[in-house]
Amino acid sequence: MGVPAASDADEWERACAGDGEALGALFDRHSARVFRHALYLLKHRQDAEDATATAFLELWRRRSQVRLVEDSVLPWLLATTTNACRNLARSTRRYRTLIDALPRSEALPSADEALATESSELLEHIDPDVAAAIRRLPATSACLLALTALEGMSSAAAAEAVGITPAAARKRLSRARSEVRASLGRTAPLDDLKEARHG
Repeated sequence: MGVPAASDADEWERACAGDGEALGALFDRHSARVFRHALYLLKHRQDAEDATATAFLELWRRRSQVRLVEDSVLPWLLATTTNACRNLARSTRRYRTLIDALPRSEALPSADEALATESSELLEHIDPDVAAAIRRLPATSACLLALTALEGMSSAAAAEAVGITPAAARKRLSRARSEVRASLGRTAPLDDLKEARHG
């Protein structure tokens, strides 16, 4: 019978004390979930990989500020990933605007055509309109909605992950859902948001 795996709290304590293997164990444990979360919010696998790398870099860089939720670093990582996705989306829009302004040969595909070709398969992971609506929210609201609706976390756990009170989280979530509904032209509740990631 094998030795039981160390908890996140134990691994994190060892990692903060300089144990690289403990940090590697946390990466191995959570990187697939963090990548999947990034892929829900972004259109491209490479962008999702960049957001995942950013989240783990920030985990180490900001280790003195990391809040474990229910003895896990995963909620903090998912909240940080949501912010990284928002930043990447903003950078991509600026980059595409710049590229589109450059003169180019008629034979070359536009940035939009190349983007549509590359993202067609990956867009199956989440409705792109839903992802875009989440990215337009203020950072904390986007994190809360992504953590609760896409990752199934309780509002209290999501609140702890982003560092606000549960009452404040409930108010922000209510506002965020209303904004996303308005953006999508829906009047029904967003209880189906989690399912939106599959189609």
